[in-house]
Amino acid sequence: MKSAYIQFQPHLYDIQKNIQTLNPLIDQASEADLIVLPELASTGYNFDSYDLAKNCAEDIHHSEFVEFLISKAKQHNSFIVGGLNELLNDELYNSTIMVGPKGYIGKYQKIHLYFNEKDFFKVGNASLKVYDIGHAKVGMLICFDYLFPEIWRVLALKGAEIVCHSSNLLTTNAQKTIPAQAFMNKYFIITANRIGTEGEFTFNGNSFVADPNADIIDKASPDQTEVRIVEFDPKDSHNKWINSRNHALNDRQPDCYQEIL
Repeated sequence: MKSAYIQFQPHLYDIQKNIQTLNPLIDQASEADLIVLPELASTGYNFDSYDLAKNCAEDIHHSEFVEFLISKAKQHNSFIVGGLNELLNDELYNSTIMVGPKGYIGKYQKIHLYFNEKDFFKVGNASLKVYDIGHAKVGMLICFDYLFPEIWRVLALKGAEIVCHSSNLLTTNAQKTIPAQAFMNKYFIITANRIGTEGEFTFNGNSFVADPNADIIDKASPDQTEVRIVEFDPKDSHNKWINSRNHALNDRQPDCYQEIL
């Protein structure tokens, strides 16, 4: 299958401008079966206050941004994963959604909140799900989740072949650790990062795709808008063997891991 990731600089608080920016970028990825956008692609990231953050949040089921992504998914017969500022029951969540040619599919709410995110967002409770899109079985995580191996393993145990990792990364720590997650779980990871500066935060681009052997098979620049398409076979993630006698999942010993609970 062909997957794409889009690296760009969102406009803070401005959903309409972000739709206008993404419209031609998604068109450039029209041949891709799966397209991954950065974290908080709808609104930008570095909010100045809770009120301003809430003012640009959207209910997923009444969202201009979600409807836009659905329209592009239908236009190109593709599946799109992208981050948005979600309003649910008068609370905010840092979420990603998945849409396809038939509309909205599902969401993930960020579990591990980074730095000032704790001032705006609730810890996610939408659970870890894997979605079968026909081309592949796909899970979603967000940015700072990269530091916590437990959730990556959960997605592996649920059959993920690809994990879409929408991000707003400030350091290169994810580029160092994500290939290890791909290898330990023997699946593909697409990290779609953003670029640009908001206040004291400068985002470092370098979006990439890691394969089940921990190799980075495609990588973007640190500071340019890019639409990159990479072709791989998700079924390569089915081989969980490390050698002839060791299996990445079957050799686990869960009874020995109780202390992490």
